Amino acid sequence: MHATEALGAGQEAYASGVSTSLTERRKAATQLEIAHAAAELFTELGPDATTTEAIAGRAGVGLRTFYRYFRNKQDAVGPLLAVGGEQWRARLAATEPGTPLPEALHAAVADALTPTDDAAVDGLRQTRGLLRAAAEDPALRAVWYRVNQESEEQLRPVLAALLGPDAEPLRVRLAAAAATAAIRIALETWAEREDADVRHPGAPAELALRCLRELMPG
Repeated sequence: MHATEALGAGQEAYASGVSTSLTERRKAATQLEIAHAAAELFTELGPDATTTEAIAGRAGVGLRTFYRYFRNKQDAVGPLLAVGGEQWRARLAATEPGTPLPEALHAAVADALTPTDDAAVDGLRQTRGLLRAAAEDPALRAVWYRVNQESEEQLRPVLAALLGPDAEPLRVRLAAAAATAAIRIALETWAEREDADVRHPGAPAELALRCLRELMPG
């Protein structure tokens, strides 16, 4: 291939890659906008009184766009519920190699569930509102369980990397299940409390660490 042709092909490939990346980012941003709108309405009105049309309207999208991404109104909050898991897995993946697993898990969970700014506080409170709504809505509860199952599966390779190439697959699976369950149970327990807040005793981080100690002693 001529040098000019090669350069042109490279530029086209680069442009295609940038375009794909931008498209994916815009898609994710739209999904999250819809998820935030759904969460706000579920918290304000309850799932039964919230319509798909209302969610799309608050998110500033048409119904056609809504159904391009989600099957129903409950499904719309999935990306929002998944954000926390993505953040704490990233913290865990960044752990210093050789760190003992319990220490790595405790540090990542404490870091992820301890809010450091107003946005993080709002995120936890929004999750609390969704979990309270899910208690009365089986379809919304099913989305929460699905997100946790997916998070557990995505956690396995992160834990396998931390434990090293000789790690027993069963140990990796048990650790992923225990860590995911610890966070889920902590958030559900916290959401049930009328006086629940993000920084007081009984906050999500404190409860999650207690659950980890119970489920993964030592």
